[in-house]
Amino acid sequence: MINIAIIGFGVVGGGITEVIRLNKDAIKRATGNEINVKYILDLRDFPDSPYADRVVHDFSVILNDPEVKVVCETMGGVNPAFDYSMQALRAGKSVVTSNKELVANRGVELMAEAKKNGVSYMFEASAGGGIPEIRSMRTSFGGDTITEIDGILNGTTNYILTKMKNEGADFADVLAEAQKLGYAEANPSADVDGIDAQRKIVILTAIATNKLASCDSVYTETMTKITPADMDAAARFGGTVKLLGSSRIDHEKGKASIYVCPTFVPGSCPLAHIDDVYNGIRFNSPVTNDYMLYGRGAGRMPTAGAVVSDVVSVLSGVGAKELPMDWKTAEADFVLPFEENEFSYYVRIKTDSADETVEKAKLVFGDVQLIDGAPCGCVEFITAKIKEKDAAAAFESGALGEIESRIRVM
Repeated sequence: MINIAIIGFGVVGGGITEVIRLNKDAIKRATGNEINVKYILDLRDFPDSPYADRVVHDFSVILNDPEVKVVCETMGGVNPAFDYSMQALRAGKSVVTSNKELVANRGVELMAEAKKNGVSYMFEASAGGGIPEIRSMRTSFGGDTITEIDGILNGTTNYILTKMKNEGADFADVLAEAQKLGYAEANPSADVDGIDAQRKIVILTAIATNKLASCDSVYTETMTKITPADMDAAARFGGTVKLLGSSRIDHEKGKASIYVCPTFVPGSCPLAHIDDVYNGIRFNSPVTNDYMLYGRGAGRMPTAGAVVSDVVSVLSGVGAKELPMDWKTAEADFVLPFEENEFSYYVRIKTDSADETVEKAKLVFGDVQLIDGAPCGCVEFITAKIKEKDAAAAFESGALGEIESRIRVM
């Protein structure tokens, strides 16, 4: 029997004990041992839990017990999770986590400490819940070079956009419903303002490049301004609007474009058809071309299952055979300026003369593709590709008239 500890007995931490109970036979086949949750660290007591006798309030109890081989950190946030994780690694204990904020901000230090002490720091659950995208990148793509990543990386925002698409509902109404159902927090900013997706695309880019970019260097745009009119236009365009985390990697130059923003996704892309709380991640490489993973990117059991999969990987020795992770802090200029990226744009302009507005648009963007069925008093079109900085200058100049909406096109 191998002993582990759980730090943080919330939604995910509580799910870990359930996954271990349900899958004890599979775990024993994979590791040759049973897993025993010896300690649970939390500020609270859980008198009604079958694990009530495992709860401790002092981390040193876990730290000083040589029988604990793996620590599962599911606290969230950077502190004290970083301090606890570093102490555990120094004590020769492997650490597995679902904590995306910690990995995206302090992953370099944690991996270095794990390597120094001959243990593992693993985080499959941090960037896609139950979807094994990190393990796929470290195994299936071990001999390949990933150059593009696009992901629906947040189930809450995907649920909101799906409801807006299917029901023509306003953002605020669907957000309130998502909060009532427990999909969105009382303060939903991390989800709807793209911060959650930002951390995840930083992690995925680091897996592909071995360089951890600063989250502050990633352009991140809220999806709170998306309206039913935008969703309707996307449907008439043959697609939909998704909040995507994207990365375009130039391995030869050692640079990457990384950004999070609402995006018109054409129906020809599988990401357009991923709805509700599901996530999907599309990769592209010169060898494999397009490759996509799909599944539940969040939730108690999928995320806890990913944590347990990392525990099994550590205990079976499989993790040590995967593509090594030895991240470095990315150079200050690793992430290319967002304004240098090129996009096509969906644009909706309020106008009394559609023909005149289209002619003005052609002068700015070159050829434009009109979208039929625009709302009365508006014209809608898709621009040719143009640099972000040039598009921003055109939109802000006022030369095109009253712009109701502009959304980048995938």
